[in-house]
Amino acid sequence: MAGKRSRSERTTMVRSANKIAPQVRTFPLTSLLLAIHFSFFIFHSSYSQAPVPFRIGIDGLSHTHVHWLLNRADDGDIEIVGIAEPNRELAERYLRHYNLPTSLLFSTLEEMLPKAKPQAVASFNPIDEHIRTVRACAPRHIHVMVEKPLAASLAQAKEMERLARQYQIHLLTNYETTWYASNAVARDMIKPSDIRKMVAHHGHQGPKEIGVNKEFLDWLTDPIKNGGGAITDFGCYGANLMTWLMRGERPLTVFAVTQHFKPQFYPNVDDEATIILTYPKAQGIIQASWNWTYNRKDIEVYAGNQFIVADKMELMRRIGQEPAGQVTIKPLVSPFNDPFAYLAALVRGGIKAQPDDLSSLENNMIVMEILEAAKESVREGKVISLKK
Repeated sequence: MAGKRSRSERTTMVRSANKIAPQVRTFPLTSLLLAIHFSFFIFHSSYSQAPVPFRIGIDGLSHTHVHWLLNRADDGDIEIVGIAEPNRELAERYLRHYNLPTSLLFSTLEEMLPKAKPQAVASFNPIDEHIRTVRACAPRHIHVMVEKPLAASLAQAKEMERLARQYQIHLLTNYETTWYASNAVARDMIKPSDIRKMVAHHGHQGPKEIGVNKEFLDWLTDPIKNGGGAITDFGCYGANLMTWLMRGERPLTVFAVTQHFKPQFYPNVDDEATIILTYPKAQGIIQASWNWTYNRKDIEVYAGNQFIVADKMELMRRIGQEPAGQVTIKPLVSPFNDPFAYLAALVRGGIKAQPDDLSSLENNMIVMEILEAAKESVREGKVISLKK
């Protein structure tokens, strides 16, 4: 049996254990409370500095591009605060699909605006109702983004422009192709003075053929509500891109032809349109169709010794007689990759609009001039010169 250790041996053992065991310190209660309070302050400050969602209202649900915005409802950077839609059945169908409350629904825009207090309104109604959206929003200094084209007629567009200037609101036009990285890269590759020819191909097999819902089809094939058929539905894309590539230069002349290949489906509007634009040293050919064999939105540009084809996330480039090759492109960064992030950044002053931006009022007033001249050319069968 081992005997008792001496006092000096016990002291040595304690010192050795202290070298191995973790050091335990005690804190006064006040120090502990201060630490907790400071941690809460840091958390609360970080939370309170999180960006507040951008408040956006929706005017109309019949344009199926509205799914673009409804799909963003839970992303956190925007908040849908109100929806104006007179068709209750359509509205409730979409609200159920996206699990949104019926409290968002209003019968009219005029009812929704003072109650929901949006910072901006996105319009997804018939094209000839865009003017009504601007008439309601502009005097309240509420910004507006409409789906392409800006208006159903040049006269409507001019009134919308006047209201936007008078009340100093942003009035944007949204195109799917605005958010294609390929178009942005293509534009950076060329000088407008080098452009000799542009050929735009936009459209699909036809709205009926691709299964567009009845609420959309009813007005899309109405010459008053839509302003035309394929000539406006897809002619606006080429006009928008060409005006952008030419840095806001207006064409000298416009000539257009339209055809009815499917009168059994589209008796009141064209389903095929070709628009030719002339510039002092360039030509633009816009092919807008409801008769393509597939959904396409691409543009060819011939500039200097370059041939470029931009098609959504693909870009092909040929220099001189060399073989064509794919160009690696990177996705656009926020807010330039999404219409609603862009709208929010513009309204909040995070970015500054430029006159030749694809969404700009300046660009889209030229687009409306081109479309108006194209329809006049079809009616009269002649080349239309744009007024200086």
